Amino acid sequence: MHGTQLPPDDAARTDDVARWGAVTSLTLGVFGLVTAEFLPVSLLTPLSVDLNVGTGVAGQSITTTAVIAAIAGPAVVIGTRNIDRRWTVLALTALLIVSSLVAAIAANIYTVFAARILLGIGLGGFWAMSGALAMRLVPPPLMPRAMAIIMAGVSLATVCAAPLGAYIGDTLGWRAAFYLSASVGVVAFAVQAFTLPALPPTGHAGLGTLAAVMRRPAIRTGLITILLFVAGHFAGFTYIRPFLERVPQLDVETISLILLAYGAAGFVGNMLGGAVSERSPRLSIILFTSLVAASAVILAIGGASLAVAATAIALWGLAFGAFPVSVQSFIARNAPDEAESAGSLVVTTFQIAISSGAVLGGLLIETEGPIAVVMFLAAASLAAASVMAARGERRQLSLG
Repeated sequence: MHGTQLPPDDAARTDDVARWGAVTSLTLGVFGLVTAEFLPVSLLTPLSVDLNVGTGVAGQSITTTAVIAAIAGPAVVIGTRNIDRRWTVLALTALLIVSSLVAAIAANIYTVFAARILLGIGLGGFWAMSGALAMRLVPPPLMPRAMAIIMAGVSLATVCAAPLGAYIGDTLGWRAAFYLSASVGVVAFAVQAFTLPALPPTGHAGLGTLAAVMRRPAIRTGLITILLFVAGHFAGFTYIRPFLERVPQLDVETISLILLAYGAAGFVGNMLGGAVSERSPRLSIILFTSLVAASAVILAIGGASLAVAATAIALWGLAFGAFPVSVQSFIARNAPDEAESAGSLVVTTFQIAISSGAVLGGLLIETEGPIAVVMFLAAASLAAASVMAARGERRQLSLG
């Protein structure tokens, strides 16, 4: 339980030793956190009935986690800057366990909100540190591969959380789903306790450091790319079911199969993004944001066809699955000295983009219809690719 103490000169990273067991333990942690984050999506109806609140009120448990995670990213990095990162990770995983247990025994919606606040702290802190931890657990050339393994937990949770939660909710009750989430947290905690080495704090986390990191041109480029692309993605994906119901006019069973294909393609894309990022994170970002733009255009033009819609959405899932790995690798490589602070900025930017994208998508689908939402996805993705590509052009001009 005490971990492996690294020599003083290895404080920043684990030299040439790739600690894949520790990387896998982080995958388990992020799988548990993201599973818990998405569980209410499939449990809103029984949860709201049991706690005697409206579905809309129960749905705010999801919003609560997102808002807290956006704040917690930088807050956890700064607040724990003098604490060994091994203990910080264990504490964040413990929050997953506690929050799931609190939700499972909740007698009212306010207790559920309290549980979701704890989850938001764990989720935001874990995300903020993931890139920095990957850098310290494997040699630098293997960092994108390590990030791909960690992000595989996200892909797996995205595919499994909603259907698994719905099944358990229907057969054993919604509380059992949260007990299962707590069990995943216990497994992750145990594996982390036995595999994570001691990781003395590095960098100089603080508000001044966050501002200094944000002033770096490459970091600004990365954050703007995230804001554009993720806002476009969530504007489109939040309302993908209405699109499939209105344009190709599919039934619920077919829509479920298409979304399952989207999730499975995202898992493949996660690994593909890691492989391409080992060569060039910037190229990976440009490639996969452009692929999403192309998929959205195809969907807008030929989406009335089941085959076209299914193919375009699978390509979209593959390309989006590659994006988090690519952008985390890009940010970490451009702020290796302050990777945790840079990671916290990524978390906050992601959450702002998710919220604003869902709002913009709602406005577009109400005023212009589902095709407009997909075209916004295409425009935002193309703009993100252009921002990243333009950064390379400026660099070449300055060198020339």
